[in-house]
Amino acid sequence: MQIHARSRHLLLSAAFLAAVTGPLVGAPRVTRLTPPSGLFSFSDPLPPIISRFLPGQRFDLQATISPDAGQTIVGVKFYVDDADVSGPITLVRGTVAGLPANTVVATLRAYANLTPGVHRLIVSATQLPDGQSVIATGNFEVVPMTVTALPKAKNLIILIGDGLGIAQRTAARIVLHGISQGKALAPLAMDTFPVTGLIQTCSLSAIVTDSSPGASCYSTGNKNDNNEEGVFPDDTIDTFDNPRMEYMSEYFARTSGKSLGLVTTSDVSDATPAAWAVHTQDRSAGAGICDQYLDEAVVKSNLTVLLGGGRRWFLPASVPGSARTNALDYTLPAELATGWGVPAGARDPDRDLLTDFQRAGFTYTANATQLKALPATTNKLLGLYAFSHLNVASDKIDGRRGSPAIVNDYGFPDQPMLDEMIDAALPVLARNPAGFVLMVEGALIDKQAHAMDTERWILEVIEFDRAVARAKAFAAANPDTLVIVTADHETGGANVIGASRVTQASLNTRANSGGGVAQLRDPVVGTYENAGFPVYTIMPDGYPGTTNPNRKMLVGYAANADRYEDWQSNPRPLRDTSHPFANTAPLSTYPASAAVRRTAGNYFIAGQVPGATAVHTASDIPLSAYGRGAALFTGTMDNTEVFFRAMKAMLAGADNTVAER
Repeated sequence: MQIHARSRHLLLSAAFLAAVTGPLVGAPRVTRLTPPSGLFSFSDPLPPIISRFLPGQRFDLQATISPDAGQTIVGVKFYVDDADVSGPITLVRGTVAGLPANTVVATLRAYANLTPGVHRLIVSATQLPDGQSVIATGNFEVVPMTVTALPKAKNLIILIGDGLGIAQRTAARIVLHGISQGKALAPLAMDTFPVTGLIQTCSLSAIVTDSSPGASCYSTGNKNDNNEEGVFPDDTIDTFDNPRMEYMSEYFARTSGKSLGLVTTSDVSDATPAAWAVHTQDRSAGAGICDQYLDEAVVKSNLTVLLGGGRRWFLPASVPGSARTNALDYTLPAELATGWGVPAGARDPDRDLLTDFQRAGFTYTANATQLKALPATTNKLLGLYAFSHLNVASDKIDGRRGSPAIVNDYGFPDQPMLDEMIDAALPVLARNPAGFVLMVEGALIDKQAHAMDTERWILEVIEFDRAVARAKAFAAANPDTLVIVTADHETGGANVIGASRVTQASLNTRANSGGGVAQLRDPVVGTYENAGFPVYTIMPDGYPGTTNPNRKMLVGYAANADRYEDWQSNPRPLRDTSHPFANTAPLSTYPASAAVRRTAGNYFIAGQVPGATAVHTASDIPLSAYGRGAALFTGTMDNTEVFFRAMKAMLAGADNTVAER
């Protein structure tokens, strides 16, 4: 029987209400069953199946069970397809606010299923002393990976432009290559990839994702709640005890010995890189995340390359610039450490993590000069080029062109560009004959779009595209490589709205006139035919000589916070509040928000969202693919589907007949 979509929604809503209210008296209640499923939450057995795994991919089984008043939960068992699941089950007290007294969270760690298909998951429990029992049912899917005669991809390079939507790509193409008589004069490197798809980006907890589930969908094949990575939600407040799912990197290290590389322009503890190797419900637990890179990921994911910012987490708390604290560190419950075969961790703010990495065999580079001089024999590589996030591309380029004021203020004037980092990472990873997974993130596209700093995020996209070109060149020379370029979400609701109708000299005058809308909107913003074709001059280093040419391109925002706008490039970025010295001069003199920046023109644009920054949107995002298995990535797909299509290319084999554009 087919059910109309609206009727089905109403039926599911009614089922959800019934499940929430549950029996009034006389029986325990299961309020959460993990992995998540529509069957448990809405009594809905139909697709989409919420949780999906590879054959043999490990994940935790968990249930939250609340007894009646004065009762205690005992005798918890998990069943898959009516068969008792073997293994120890640990009961801990539920600590999330609002749970009934004596609520327990029951967990069985590191379960795996080899049989493709949809499987029924059952949990049963009893309360004492009255002996009442409860049974709850959910499901999950094991996705088949049938080996074919087609060649397999040995290496995967996935490049994630954080916040990179369609408009961000368009804007960078216009600036970098220009338009003449309606046609782009040249493509971006990512435009040359032969296959393009669209990705739906919702998280497990909301239609709008943050970067944690926006990245871990690609590395695990599963949805996460916002702010969580590599875990399902639970009902305890412990940051590191949530039910885990096995990462792609952990799966490959365990089954075939592949290496993992993480390269980013952000702090390495940031959401996107951590969502490929670290399991936590709190993306902000920086010390614990970075400790887990060494304690777990080096062994369990064969982490071989880690490049970016975040030196603050690697220095002992007594060293200036360190951000290590007990509160942001980690320990694991003994049952989790035992179940997954990992160290229990320690809250050790005085740990010298930088020295510990070097003792583990990592070659450490502290700046771009050292990275370029990397010995050809390097087997493991660590690079930390800032206390927090790296400076944005435009400020690094200004420094290289002889205007280093901003990079000097931040204290790290010799930082590598993203293409230079991928150039260093690839030879190290390629030394492993089993292959590798490399995640490369253009992180600051997102952060500058949050700041509504148009010119800075445009140059971030250009920097990112240069790294894309390096990945494509590697795949061309190593045809057993799959390259994917995508994003985790779109940021800011950015779009190209037109171009300035006036010269830069006129725009400068208007920007200091206090004339507001009358001076800076109506006579300036050229739409439709008045937009024309803006022209930017590109220097030999590959970046614009100025981002303020006459009749420049203009960008607006649909998910904006309050800001002042005068269409001029901002001389300084917004303050990086994650920098350890953000409240000390000169960084404390940097503008705190877009609402206090560029005020002289008096053109105030009220935000559509609360807070001081633009926000992520739920818009679909583009994906481009090149190399072995690229043909799998056509059409519109859920973000978790990217994982399974990439794994099909690497585990089952894939056709490679798509012609390059």
